[in-house]
Formats: sequence, structure tokens, C-alpha cells
Amino acid sequence: MDPSTPHEAALCGLRARKKQRTRDSLIRAALELFTAQGYEATTVDEIAAAVDVSQRTFFRYFSNKEEVAFAVQEMVEARFLEELRHRPADEAPLTALRSSVMAAWDGIAASIEPIVPVELHMRAYQMIESTPALIAAHMRRSCDLEEEIARLLARREGLDADRDPRPRVLVGAFNGVMRAAGKAWSEGDEVTVASIRELTHSYLDHIGPALDDNWREER
Repeated sequence: MDPSTPHEAALCGLRARKKQRTRDSLIRAALELFTAQGYEATTVDEIAAAVDVSQRTFFRYFSNKEEVAFAVQEMVEARFLEELRHRPADEAPLTALRSSVMAAWDGIAASIEPIVPVELHMRAYQMIESTPALIAAHMRRSCDLEEEIARLLARREGLDADRDPRPRVLVGAFNGVMRAAGKAWSEGDEVTVASIRELTHSYLDHIGPALDDNWREER
């Protein structure tokens, strides 16, 4: 129901901001606990207690630990999709993908710092990449994102994604590179945006050569 008076509107706005603050606090507390003591060792009760709310309140915002673990990652992915939607129409598909992911990394602070520090997100991302209980979920979400990107690219190029395989083939190759870069980064010692951006850039440089049939000629 729409508020009928300025006072009611102010109260609605206040409640909405309070809910957002509670949700943001739960995300930050969860990521801090996950990265400090491990995902599987952390309970919902501990996350709720860190924010001084009940377990019931936690479940008003998140259905389980997995959902809160990926909350910031979803924001980063949304930023990438937004960048891709606004790439120049005459840009080649792979160039558009590459430019979008680099722009998303460059703008990550503005995207997430109202909720969590970038450094905490990077440690959480490393935690996801190294936690068996989350890897399957990470792959499932990656497949869903892959389909969304492929359909976005198909619309951008005026193609039917169900008839033309090229969007899915390209996005499959692109996401494979991104997963390989993410895994390599998570196993390294430097947990920074600059390091994963540089590694991603390097891996993307290898898409063309990796698809070449003549690998042996480069040795």
C-alpha cells in the first residue's frame, strides 16, 4: 500500500533503510566469519549473533549460508552484465566481453564498498574457490550466468540463441578462461583486485592462441 502522508512515507523510508542496513551487516559479518574460520565451521547462529539479531531475522533475508556467501559476488556479476549491456553496438562480441569484465574490475569499489571492503570480498572470493562445499554451487551459478550472457550477446547481435550456437560457444570459451584465471588467482599469494585483473587480462590474451590448431609451432 502506498503511503498516504509525508509522515507515513518517511516511516516507510526509515524501515526500508533499516532493513537494508541489517541485510548489509549480515553479509559483512558472514564474510568476515567465513574468511576467518571457514565456511563449514561457521553457523547461522554465529552470523546472527555477530549482528545482534536472531536466527529468525537471518532467515528473513537469506534462505541459507550459501546465499549469503554469494551475495556480494552477485553484485559484481550484475555490474559486469550492466557494463556489457552498454558496450558500443559495433564492438566485436569477444571485445565487448573483455572490456566489460575489465570495467567491472575497475569499478568494483563503487559497486560493493557501501557493504563490504574490497579486500574482504577478495578474501571471500578466494574462500569460495577453495571450499568444496561451495565449488558445486559456484559452478551451477556460473552455468546460469553463462546462459544469461549468451542470450544477452545474441540479442545484441540480432541472433536467435536457440538457433545460432555462436553466442553459447563464445561465452563458454570466455567463461572457461575466467574460471581458469580465478582458480589460478585463488591459489596464489596476492589477494588483490590488481592481481586478479592482471591475471585475467593475461589469460584472455591466450584465447586466440589457445584456439589455434598449431600449438607445437610456438614451441
